[in-house]
Amino acid sequence: MKSLFLSMIKDYMYSKRYAKRTIEAYLFWIAGYIRFNNMQHPSSMGDTQVELYLNHLVNSKNAAQGTQAQALNALSFLYKEIIKKPLSLSLNFVKSERPRKLPVVLTQTEVSTLFKHCVAKHYLACALLYGSGMRLMEVLRLRVQDIDFDYSCIRIWDGKGGKNRVVTLAEELTPQLRTQIQLVNGYLQLDLKNPLYCGVYMPHLLRKKYPNHNKQLGWQYLFPSYKLSIDPQSKQLRRHHIDEKQLQRAVKKAAFDAHINKHVTPHTLRHSFATHLLQSGADIRTVQAQLGHSDVRTTQIIPAVLN
Repeated sequence: MKSLFLSMIKDYMYSKRYAKRTIEAYLFWIAGYIRFNNMQHPSSMGDTQVELYLNHLVNSKNAAQGTQAQALNALSFLYKEIIKKPLSLSLNFVKSERPRKLPVVLTQTEVSTLFKHCVAKHYLACALLYGSGMRLMEVLRLRVQDIDFDYSCIRIWDGKGGKNRVVTLAEELTPQLRTQIQLVNGYLQLDLKNPLYCGVYMPHLLRKKYPNHNKQLGWQYLFPSYKLSIDPQSKQLRRHHIDEKQLQRAVKKAAFDAHINKHVTPHTLRHSFATHLLQSGADIRTVQAQLGHSDVRTTQIIPAVLN
């Protein structure tokens, strides 16, 4: 990163245990804000410039509500934590009124056709997206010990909003999951022979509580990368999970090969899971718990597709 100022913010956020994706998003909006104001340093600007930038996102970029809100959160963090001059609570800017899109949902026939065209190495991860209704990053961050074969469930830790929950495990996936765990164990045994290997990434508090568990099978990612890489935070050699772009490309290609004329993403499988669950007679509160929505109104968007 060329900017020393942005590098300092990045290091500060890592020291405060911010998620990698949050750091990337905040740096993107802070850099955009600085460029919009002709490379002025944020310390010489304030409420007025922030209002102009937020207006620009809506008027010129047609940004959605969530996009504008994320930009505001990034700038609020910048002025509160870095500049030490918090923004006013009464900022006056144009709020985005771009309507929320209705979710794209596949029929059960389309789901079956999609999986017939899904490549073998990504089939299991895609099947979990549909079979358990998880988000993309929730699937990728699964550890071996999160799979509970005895109770046919999957435990999701620190999901969106920092929430934990339990979701159903489709019994049809049990044999493939056991095979996947054997693959993970094979990677682990190979890594343990590497003197530079420092174990899998573990959250800060768990790292202190269980200092030796990062080399145990239960803590390894269920979908590990095929190669070792340097952890950007600790600068140690680890085996991370596969990149989310791999699954995104796999789902998109499978939909193309299956001739499904819809905008299909990994999140489409999550919406399809919820819709088919409702069609089978499940209660809206059950679906809310499975999806991990804080507000039932978010879940109620899905029945609009059925109607």
